Amino acid sequence: MCHRNVTKIIAIARLCGMIAMLLTPVIGDVRAADEGKYPTNWKGQWGRVIYRNVEVQGAFDQSKPWGLGQEAPLTPEYQKVHRDSMADQKNGGLGNYPTARCLPSGMPRMMTFGTQEYVITPETTYILLSTPDHLRRIFTDGRDWPKNPTPTYAGYSIGKWIDEDGDGRYDLLDVETRHFKGPRAFDASGLPLAFDNQSVFRERIFIDKANPDIIHILTTVTDNALTRPWTSDRQYRRLAANPVEWPETWCQEGNANVVIGKENYFLRADGLLMPAKKNQKLPDLKYFTQGQK
Repeated sequence: MCHRNVTKIIAIARLCGMIAMLLTPVIGDVRAADEGKYPTNWKGQWGRVIYRNVEVQGAFDQSKPWGLGQEAPLTPEYQKVHRDSMADQKNGGLGNYPTARCLPSGMPRMMTFGTQEYVITPETTYILLSTPDHLRRIFTDGRDWPKNPTPTYAGYSIGKWIDEDGDGRYDLLDVETRHFKGPRAFDASGLPLAFDNQSVFRERIFIDKANPDIIHILTTVTDNALTRPWTSDRQYRRLAANPVEWPETWCQEGNANVVIGKENYFLRADGLLMPAKKNQKLPDLKYFTQGQK
């Protein structure tokens, strides 16, 4: 009886092996066909489009000047945050601009400067950035939101590929991003995002129908600093289809801001600390040996 059972098990195992061998090419063909749906015209090196030279410091809406020129739909509370930020900067401070301290820009500012590269796989689309934030991952494998995510400056992004024109190839990536860490700001003027970091970003990423060298990231921000969702058609131009070099940027290089306590000071080229504001007090030196007066 035992011999018969062993014989049956061996026969079943052989049958399963044969089925697996038969199915392997089919699975491979299905996978190859599915991968063939993903766009191939997103390759190359991309940089943001600047309109009419209206923005210099990088803006969420690149068709308008940064700062007050953005006409952001801020609540009264965050209008004051923005005004106070610009007033502090005018006096030599950093205002509500954490990137000046070399903190990561996070969303949405991380998508403003530098160059971008899109690496598309069925499970994840990677956006490689030449700025200090460096990387975004957009998961497209059908996953749900994590139960207890660790907040990050870039947030957690889940996307879905869509074939809008029905030609059998995906042409639009629909993305939602949540679970942020702060502080973050829209731009260098300190245009604020809410301090609770409950932002939600919706992005529709697609190649321009008339110009294949323009990629659109239609971005809508829902945030408690805003009275309504704020949308901007953020556009990037293909700088090179086969780039020879990729620039590299690090915030630490050349950054002379030194924050001690709540005050910002300035590091001179000779290595000495100097005030950033008029009549600014010395930092607290209680942990240092004081020289003789």
